[in-house]
Amino acid sequence: MPTTSHPFPPHHEPVAAPPARLTLRADGTSGALPAGAWWPRSRDLPAELPALTEALTPLWGRVTRIAVNPRYWPVLPRKIPAGGHTIKIGWFTPDIAPHTLLLFSGTTRWTLLIVPPETDAASAARLMTTTVATPAPTGQPLRPAA
Repeated sequence: MPTTSHPFPPHHEPVAAPPARLTLRADGTSGALPAGAWWPRSRDLPAELPALTEALTPLWGRVTRIAVNPRYWPVLPRKIPAGGHTIKIGWFTPDIAPHTLLLFSGTTRWTLLIVPPETDAASAARLMTTTVATPAPTGQPLRPAA
């Protein structure tokens, strides 16, 4: 009977997290509209946030704080490491809608719609596309909410 060698070398690199599933408005956002939509792969917020903040840092600068409604997240740490720094996490039930995430970079705040991870691909794509296609109210330019 032939023998097979182990398929992994004795020292292998950790596997990188998959990129964030994210759509963003081309021109930023007004305070009344989400800046985009995020479709996490799970409800494990500490595992999901590093990929999200990595995708956003080149566009928005270093994300330093995140606020979320705890309703759908079973684990909510006070801080998570991401991109070589620590992000503070806050959770506020009455002030944040259950399917939104607030991200802060310096003094600027953005809101993302959270597409539930169990959403099927077609519905998630539709939600994400609709979120970024919603026009700003008349007379209000799209820009980050300060």
